[in-house]
This record gives sequence, C-alpha cells and structure tokens, in this order.
Amino acid sequence: MTQAPLHCLEPLPVLQALQDALPADRIRLGDAIGARHHTDWTRMDPQCPRALLLPRSTQEVSTMLRICHAHRQPVVAQGGLTGLVGGAHPQAHEIALSLERMNAIGDVDVSGGTLTVQAGAILESVQQAAQAAGFSCGLDIGARGSCTLGGNIATNAGGNRVIRYGMARDNLLGLEAVLADGTVVSSLNKMIKNNSGYDLKHLFIGSEGTLGIVTQAVLRLHPLPSTTQCALLALPDLDAALRVLREARARLGGSLSAFEVMWPNFYAFVTRLPGVDSPLQGQHGMYLLLEAQGGDEAQDGARFEQLLSHCLEQGWLEDAAIAQSMQDQLRFWHLRDAVAEFPVHLPHRSTFDVSFPLDGMAQAVQHVEASAEAAWPGCTRMYFGHLGDNNLHIVVDVPGTRGAHAPAIEQMVYDCVGAQHGAVSAEHGIGRKKRQHLSVSRSPEEIALMHTLKQALDPLGILNPGKVL
Repeated sequence: MTQAPLHCLEPLPVLQALQDALPADRIRLGDAIGARHHTDWTRMDPQCPRALLLPRSTQEVSTMLRICHAHRQPVVAQGGLTGLVGGAHPQAHEIALSLERMNAIGDVDVSGGTLTVQAGAILESVQQAAQAAGFSCGLDIGARGSCTLGGNIATNAGGNRVIRYGMARDNLLGLEAVLADGTVVSSLNKMIKNNSGYDLKHLFIGSEGTLGIVTQAVLRLHPLPSTTQCALLALPDLDAALRVLREARARLGGSLSAFEVMWPNFYAFVTRLPGVDSPLQGQHGMYLLLEAQGGDEAQDGARFEQLLSHCLEQGWLEDAAIAQSMQDQLRFWHLRDAVAEFPVHLPHRSTFDVSFPLDGMAQAVQHVEASAEAAWPGCTRMYFGHLGDNNLHIVVDVPGTRGAHAPAIEQMVYDCVGAQHGAVSAEHGIGRKKRQHLSVSRSPEEIALMHTLKQALDPLGILNPGKVL
C-alpha cells in the first residue's frame, strides 16, 4: 500500500468541518483511505488524497460540497475508477468523493419503461435489474462488472451497442446533480417529451464531474430482445465493411446491435493469445463481428441470413462463421474482447480511443501505419473499432522501449485526428491525459464557451480541477 503523506493527517479546518457535520464513517483519512482510491485504471502517478468522502445520499453529497466550497477545497468525484484518461485521479491536496455507497436501484416503471438508479450502482447490476423486469439496458461496456452509472454519465459512455441504442446521453431521461456550492438540481424526469425550457441534464452528461456531481438518474429502458443473430465475417478490405454496414442498416433496421471491425494485425495478435481461437480459415483483409437482436422469432433468422447471402453474392464476404448457439456467440465476442489481455502482453503500449468520419477512416489508418513504421520500424500496430459509430481504437507499441516514445506516438495520432477532422475522445472523455489535445477537435470559440459554463457553475473551480479544461 502506498504510504500516506503526512498532510493526509493534518487537522485542516475543512476536515474538521466535515467531521463535525457528518457521521464518523463518512470520512476516511491517511491509511484508512486505501490505495484503490489513489488512482484509476490509468495507474498514473498514484497519490493519497487529503481525505475520502463516502456519502450515502444526495443530501450528504450536498453537505460535503457546501463545506468544501466554503473552504475552497478541491474535490474529485470517483465512481468505479475504470476511467482511461485520469478523470477520477486525485492530487494530494484534493479530497476524493466516492459514490460507491450510493448504489440503490429502484423498481422498474413497467408502464413507462424507466428505471431510477443512484450514481454508484454498478452497470452490470443495473442491466440485471432491467432484465429481471423484462427490459434491456441500452448501455453496455467491457467494464460493466466494475464501472458505475455515474461514471458512465460523466463520460457519456458508449460501448458495444451504440449503433442501436446510442451513447449514455441517448439512454437518459432525467438526472439529479449537486453543484459546487451544494445546490441540488433535481430533474428526475420520466417523460420522453418534455420541452419545458433548457434540458439541464445535458450540462452534466459528459462533463466529467467538472460542472456538478451526478447522484441519481432516470434510465430509458428498451424491450428485451428475444432473438440474437451473430456472425464472424471475413472481408477483403474496409470498403467492403462499409458496404456491409450500409446494407445491414437497410435490411436489419433497428435490430442491428453491433458492428465490430477488426483489422488483420489485431485479429492475428488476439488469435495467438491463450484461450482465443479463430473460427475462420486463412488470412483476410478485414474481420467483422456482426450482431442483430430482435423480437420476431419467425423472421429474424431468415432476414439475417438473407443479408449475409446478398453480401456474399456482391463479393463483399470471403468467409463467414454463423453462431449456432449462445456458446458460439460468447466465443465470437471473446475474440473481440481479448483487448482486456493487452495490459499483460503489451504493458507499455500507447492506446487511443478516437473517432473519424467514415469516409476518412481508411486514410487515417494508412497515415498511422506509414508514420509509425517510418519512425519505429517493426513496431506493433493494431486497429479495431465499432465503426458504425465512427469509433476507432489504435494501439501502438515499440518493443523494448518501455513506453519511452509515448509522447511522440500521441502527437502522431492526434495530428492524424486533426487532419481528418476527427475527435480525440470517442467516449472516455478528456480527463488529464487528453486535456492538451482538446483543441484538435474543438474550436477556440467552443472552448471559450466551455470555460463560461465552468465559471458559471463552479466559480471557485473546486470540482475536478485540471480535468477537461
């Protein structure tokens, strides 16, 4: 465990005020904080925060922020700590506020198809609650077993099924948040149509805890699919994948639930990992995991097979493996989700979660390929992504350098993002790691407006300072 700095134990006025106002188990100091709250999944620069606050209600969050605001004490909100940009990473002079105890999941409103959830609830638990009531939660990401709904909202998370259900923003009807001075803004709207003035929830979705701390949310649920069709496809190139995407959207409509594209270098790497095998023969120019979920057991399978037959006739497919069971589906997804093994096999890799216009995706990959090979001959490069939502994951690793070239790799990738008018962050936010690159994707006028909002809602700058802006 990281040794707690001495200042963690200092009897600062803000700590005394918090102790006086809260039950004893709501605040931890020094070694009692635990190393888990010193950083997030980035593992960057672990530091013991000045204190750890553990509220159990929105009112307690309000009390905590009111006191911190009065003492100009910086606060960093923490959820499941699965972020990849350092958004929940505390500095030694900051107080961490964890929502892990605020994990209540309400009853599903069956008539309205909604679910009210506290921000500290684990996403997988939310999914299970929805499924138990006969509904589906549109949000699904690889960290579902440990990420929290509040973190998903704060970063406007997307994940595997954005092509069907959209980002976190598209799955929220209302939310409750606490401002920097402790003001509670409660807008737990359950209605799809509500144009009564500004839709304030959008101020907090994707704001990474810099404008307010989300404490509750109303999720819009979806009908639970009764059928799932899944196939792993081999294609000649990216152009063929884009043609399949257009055809799948036309023929499958709203049932198209996943469109995961894997470049050959990614596919070759993961199929060499223990426990990962390829159901396809030979080598191909592109690989695609295609999934559709529907509610018409009589027609869904036939419609899916007709799509594949048409794509084969057009010359867009070179091989296909169609899942015949749930076990097959899990096997296909296991191949795509093998990225979870990258920290073990490529511990010093540089990873990027960016977006490009679809008509610039091929040029972007070609640019990174050429630039990386010219700068670091023989380096590892891998590409994969959701494609249907413009998302591309890039991995670059220079063997034997222990990440020494990371700054140059970052500059290369973000220069490419700028040239193709893409986005430096597809769904993980900006945090600390991407702050200096925000101007690649946002104009000076947009950034100025962000500063205006920050000044209006957090004039003392105590909420997640140094993140985003």
